[in-house]
Amino acid sequence: MPFDEPLLQLERIISNIEKVMVGKRRPVELVLTSLLCGGHVLLEDVPGVGKTMLVKALAKTVDAGFKRIQFTPDLLPSDVTGVSVYNRGLNEFQFRPGPLFTNLVLADELNRTSPKTQAALLEAMEERHVTVDGETYPLPQPFLILATQNPLEHAGTYQLPEAQLDRFFMRIRLGYPDRDHEVEMLGRMQEQSPLEQLKPVLFREELIRLQRQVRHVHVDESLREYMVELAVGTRKHKDVLLGASPRAVLALMLAGQAQAYRKGRSYVVPDDLKEVLEPVLAHRLLLTPEARMAGRSAEQVLASVAQAVPVPGLRYAPGS
Repeated sequence: MPFDEPLLQLERIISNIEKVMVGKRRPVELVLTSLLCGGHVLLEDVPGVGKTMLVKALAKTVDAGFKRIQFTPDLLPSDVTGVSVYNRGLNEFQFRPGPLFTNLVLADELNRTSPKTQAALLEAMEERHVTVDGETYPLPQPFLILATQNPLEHAGTYQLPEAQLDRFFMRIRLGYPDRDHEVEMLGRMQEQSPLEQLKPVLFREELIRLQRQVRHVHVDESLREYMVELAVGTRKHKDVLLGASPRAVLALMLAGQAQAYRKGRSYVVPDDLKEVLEPVLAHRLLLTPEARMAGRSAEQVLASVAQAVPVPGLRYAPGS
């Protein structure tokens, strides 16, 4: 598999986004991994750390359709999916697509809208189509939702249901920048936002081609067994009420393939999986009330499970 050209493309994407996101290499790489897998992203952090800016930078970097939905308490499901409107001239109902009908969707402050409107995304996220008034309409390809949300302790937020959290490929936290990067950010933003100067470096057709190539990255049978053992470990853990689902295991495998692809390899190694274990699985675990009251976290559970499950040696790697 020739990797030189894709590697240059991927590095151009990261470099382009880093013109705006200073000192956020790790979150940018994770968003790119999700993009290569066609997986939806949940950006969760306190206000003002650059969640929306990251999505806008990605949208300007990839030459594809982009729409923003600002989620508010009064937003209706039809405001998101679309609505059928009666046309008197044709004497029939016609469907007017909502903002979901594009390639990249910024679902800004998703947890500020009602559970009913949140649920309107479930079908689109999993099946890539929308049903309105009994008619099903396919969404364009590629289709990716990048949602932002504030932590639940902030006023005016609703908790996302487990079924929706499980449909997010990754949950990524940006965190505050360190001192030097924050000073550098002020310098870049002094006259105008670098976002205004960003140009596309990847076309929609190229993105689809990269996504197809990621699926061809080899995953050894021993690693497939390893991933299942990790998931079983979360399901049996004493602090976990709801463990990793089969969908979560599939997401972990795809993320591992994308990590290997980004590094120029045609096969996955255990380190590829370890690097994405937390962002892929942590948000899918539901802890017991006792564990939450004791202050334990899903990240701590994953760390203990990963330590308990033996890491396999590869029995086969292409080209070996």
